[in-house]
Amino acid sequence: AADYGKAPTLAPTYPSESYKRERVSRAKAYAQGCARSAGPALRHYTSLNNARDLDVLRAALGEKKLTFMGASYGTYFGALYASLFPSHVRRMVFDSAVNPDPDQIWYRNNLDQSLAFERRWADFRAWVAKHDATYGLGATPEEVQHSYERVRASLAHHPAGGKVGPGQLHAAMLGAGYYDDYWAMRATALSEFLKGNTKPLVDQASPQPAAAFDNENSNAVYTAVECNDAPWPTDWKVWDRDNTELATRAPFETWDNAWMNLPCAFWPAPRQRPADIRTEAGELPPTLILAAERDAATPYPGALELQRRLSGSALVTERGAGTHGIAGGPNACVNDHVEAYLLTGKTPVPGAECAPHAEPNAVSLERDDTRSELHRRLNPGTQL
Repeated sequence: AADYGKAPTLAPTYPSESYKRERVSRAKAYAQGCARSAGPALRHYTSLNNARDLDVLRAALGEKKLTFMGASYGTYFGALYASLFPSHVRRMVFDSAVNPDPDQIWYRNNLDQSLAFERRWADFRAWVAKHDATYGLGATPEEVQHSYERVRASLAHHPAGGKVGPGQLHAAMLGAGYYDDYWAMRATALSEFLKGNTKPLVDQASPQPAAAFDNENSNAVYTAVECNDAPWPTDWKVWDRDNTELATRAPFETWDNAWMNLPCAFWPAPRQRPADIRTEAGELPPTLILAAERDAATPYPGALELQRRLSGSALVTERGAGTHGIAGGPNACVNDHVEAYLLTGKTPVPGAECAPHAEPNAVSLERDDTRSELHRRLNPGTQL
């Protein structure tokens, strides 16, 4: 995730020193604001407490054992629960697993995430290039990148609809890193913008005022939990060094990710040492881990690490795919494994793999036979 409210207008690989100083100042102010608003309660926003709260809910429902299915961050506090209360677990599914290594929580996980988003952004550009006849954005990933930069530069001078600047563009394109369902929509928006039609981009990337309050609340809780969960570098020079180096290899998301988490450098509440998630043989019932090989938000090594730490767990890998959160999606093989486990408690054989789900279909506003499909995808009420 990243903070896109005021993104720089220059290429994200090289934010200026003055912009860096501005973001440091904003991060300090945000951290101080959290301390004022939350007061003594601030220190209690932690993943460990989330796991403990989950057990309170289990007990309140009168359930002796818990069946749990968590995706993304849910895999982390689910793994904490499994480590704290293994005898209270009936079945657990971990979909798109956070790397639970204490040394990864959370600073290094975010660096790894930025590198993985670069790979996924490359996947998107390769797909767009393959469909150059539809979108006209370039026949190579490099040409598609150039088209994207043209859109970005134009928006820096003239925001589309007075609402969509470079930051909003990048936030929309980040969605393509999470879900390939968005690929056709985002490619169409770029293509139409360069033809003079800004409406698709405005429709897809404009801020939603009705969601602003909920989004900010979500962002505040995210920040509090991650900052409280673990030690973070407290010297801006460390952040600057690590992200400057990483941005030379992974410019797409590195700095935006850094800005999102920078309040943790100045966090006023005490930080804890992350728990060493681990269960011994026979302590925990068999659990199921799902992972897409090219997932950007929770890179694949995290699933391997979780499997090593939870004795008796089984891993199902969707090879060659990168959607974040794969249970209940378009891959029947993945869904069959999940359903069999939830119904019977039996895990698949070691090394279970699924072929990737089908790539998205290319659609274009200029082709009558695809307009209804594009309309369906652009309608918020029908998106997954």
